Amino acid sequence: MELITVQIENKTNLNFVLGQAHFIKTCEDVHEVLVGAIPGIKFGFAFCESSGPRLIRYTGTDDELVKLAIHNMEQISAGHVFILFLRNAFPINILKTLWNVPEIVHFFCATANPVQVILIESEQGRGILGVIDGQSTLGVETEADIEERKKFLRDIGYKL
Repeated sequence: MELITVQIENKTNLNFVLGQAHFIKTCEDVHEVLVGAIPGIKFGFAFCESSGPRLIRYTGTDDELVKLAIHNMEQISAGHVFILFLRNAFPINILKTLWNVPEIVHFFCATANPVQVILIESEQGRGILGVIDGQSTLGVETEADIEERKKFLRDIGYKL
């Protein structure tokens, strides 16, 4: 077996969700729940099929995001893994909705941070061991940091 690290390509710091699902119908179901949950949502979704023709299946409402999702799945190439890139939406807006998709079994991360995917490759294929989401912690927040956090949440509309 070999350990492999793949950097998620995300030059514009888009929010994305990396996860695992289990059935070819995932693309259709994810598409339906997203457009139903947020009218006008912009997203790109790609899913690595792990049996049969073993293709990267994809869908979305934004061609650029679809291409980005496909590109990242080509690099990861691990069975039943998916990536969902979002524009003008946050993962917090859609994670509960995604949990209602019967095919989805796991989320590895939901972030806009730089992410490295830690893969293991055997003679059978590849699987994700985990992810490195962002960077290591530098310390504990101060009172000023708490105020800044609360202001940020108000500025982006999540707190009054």
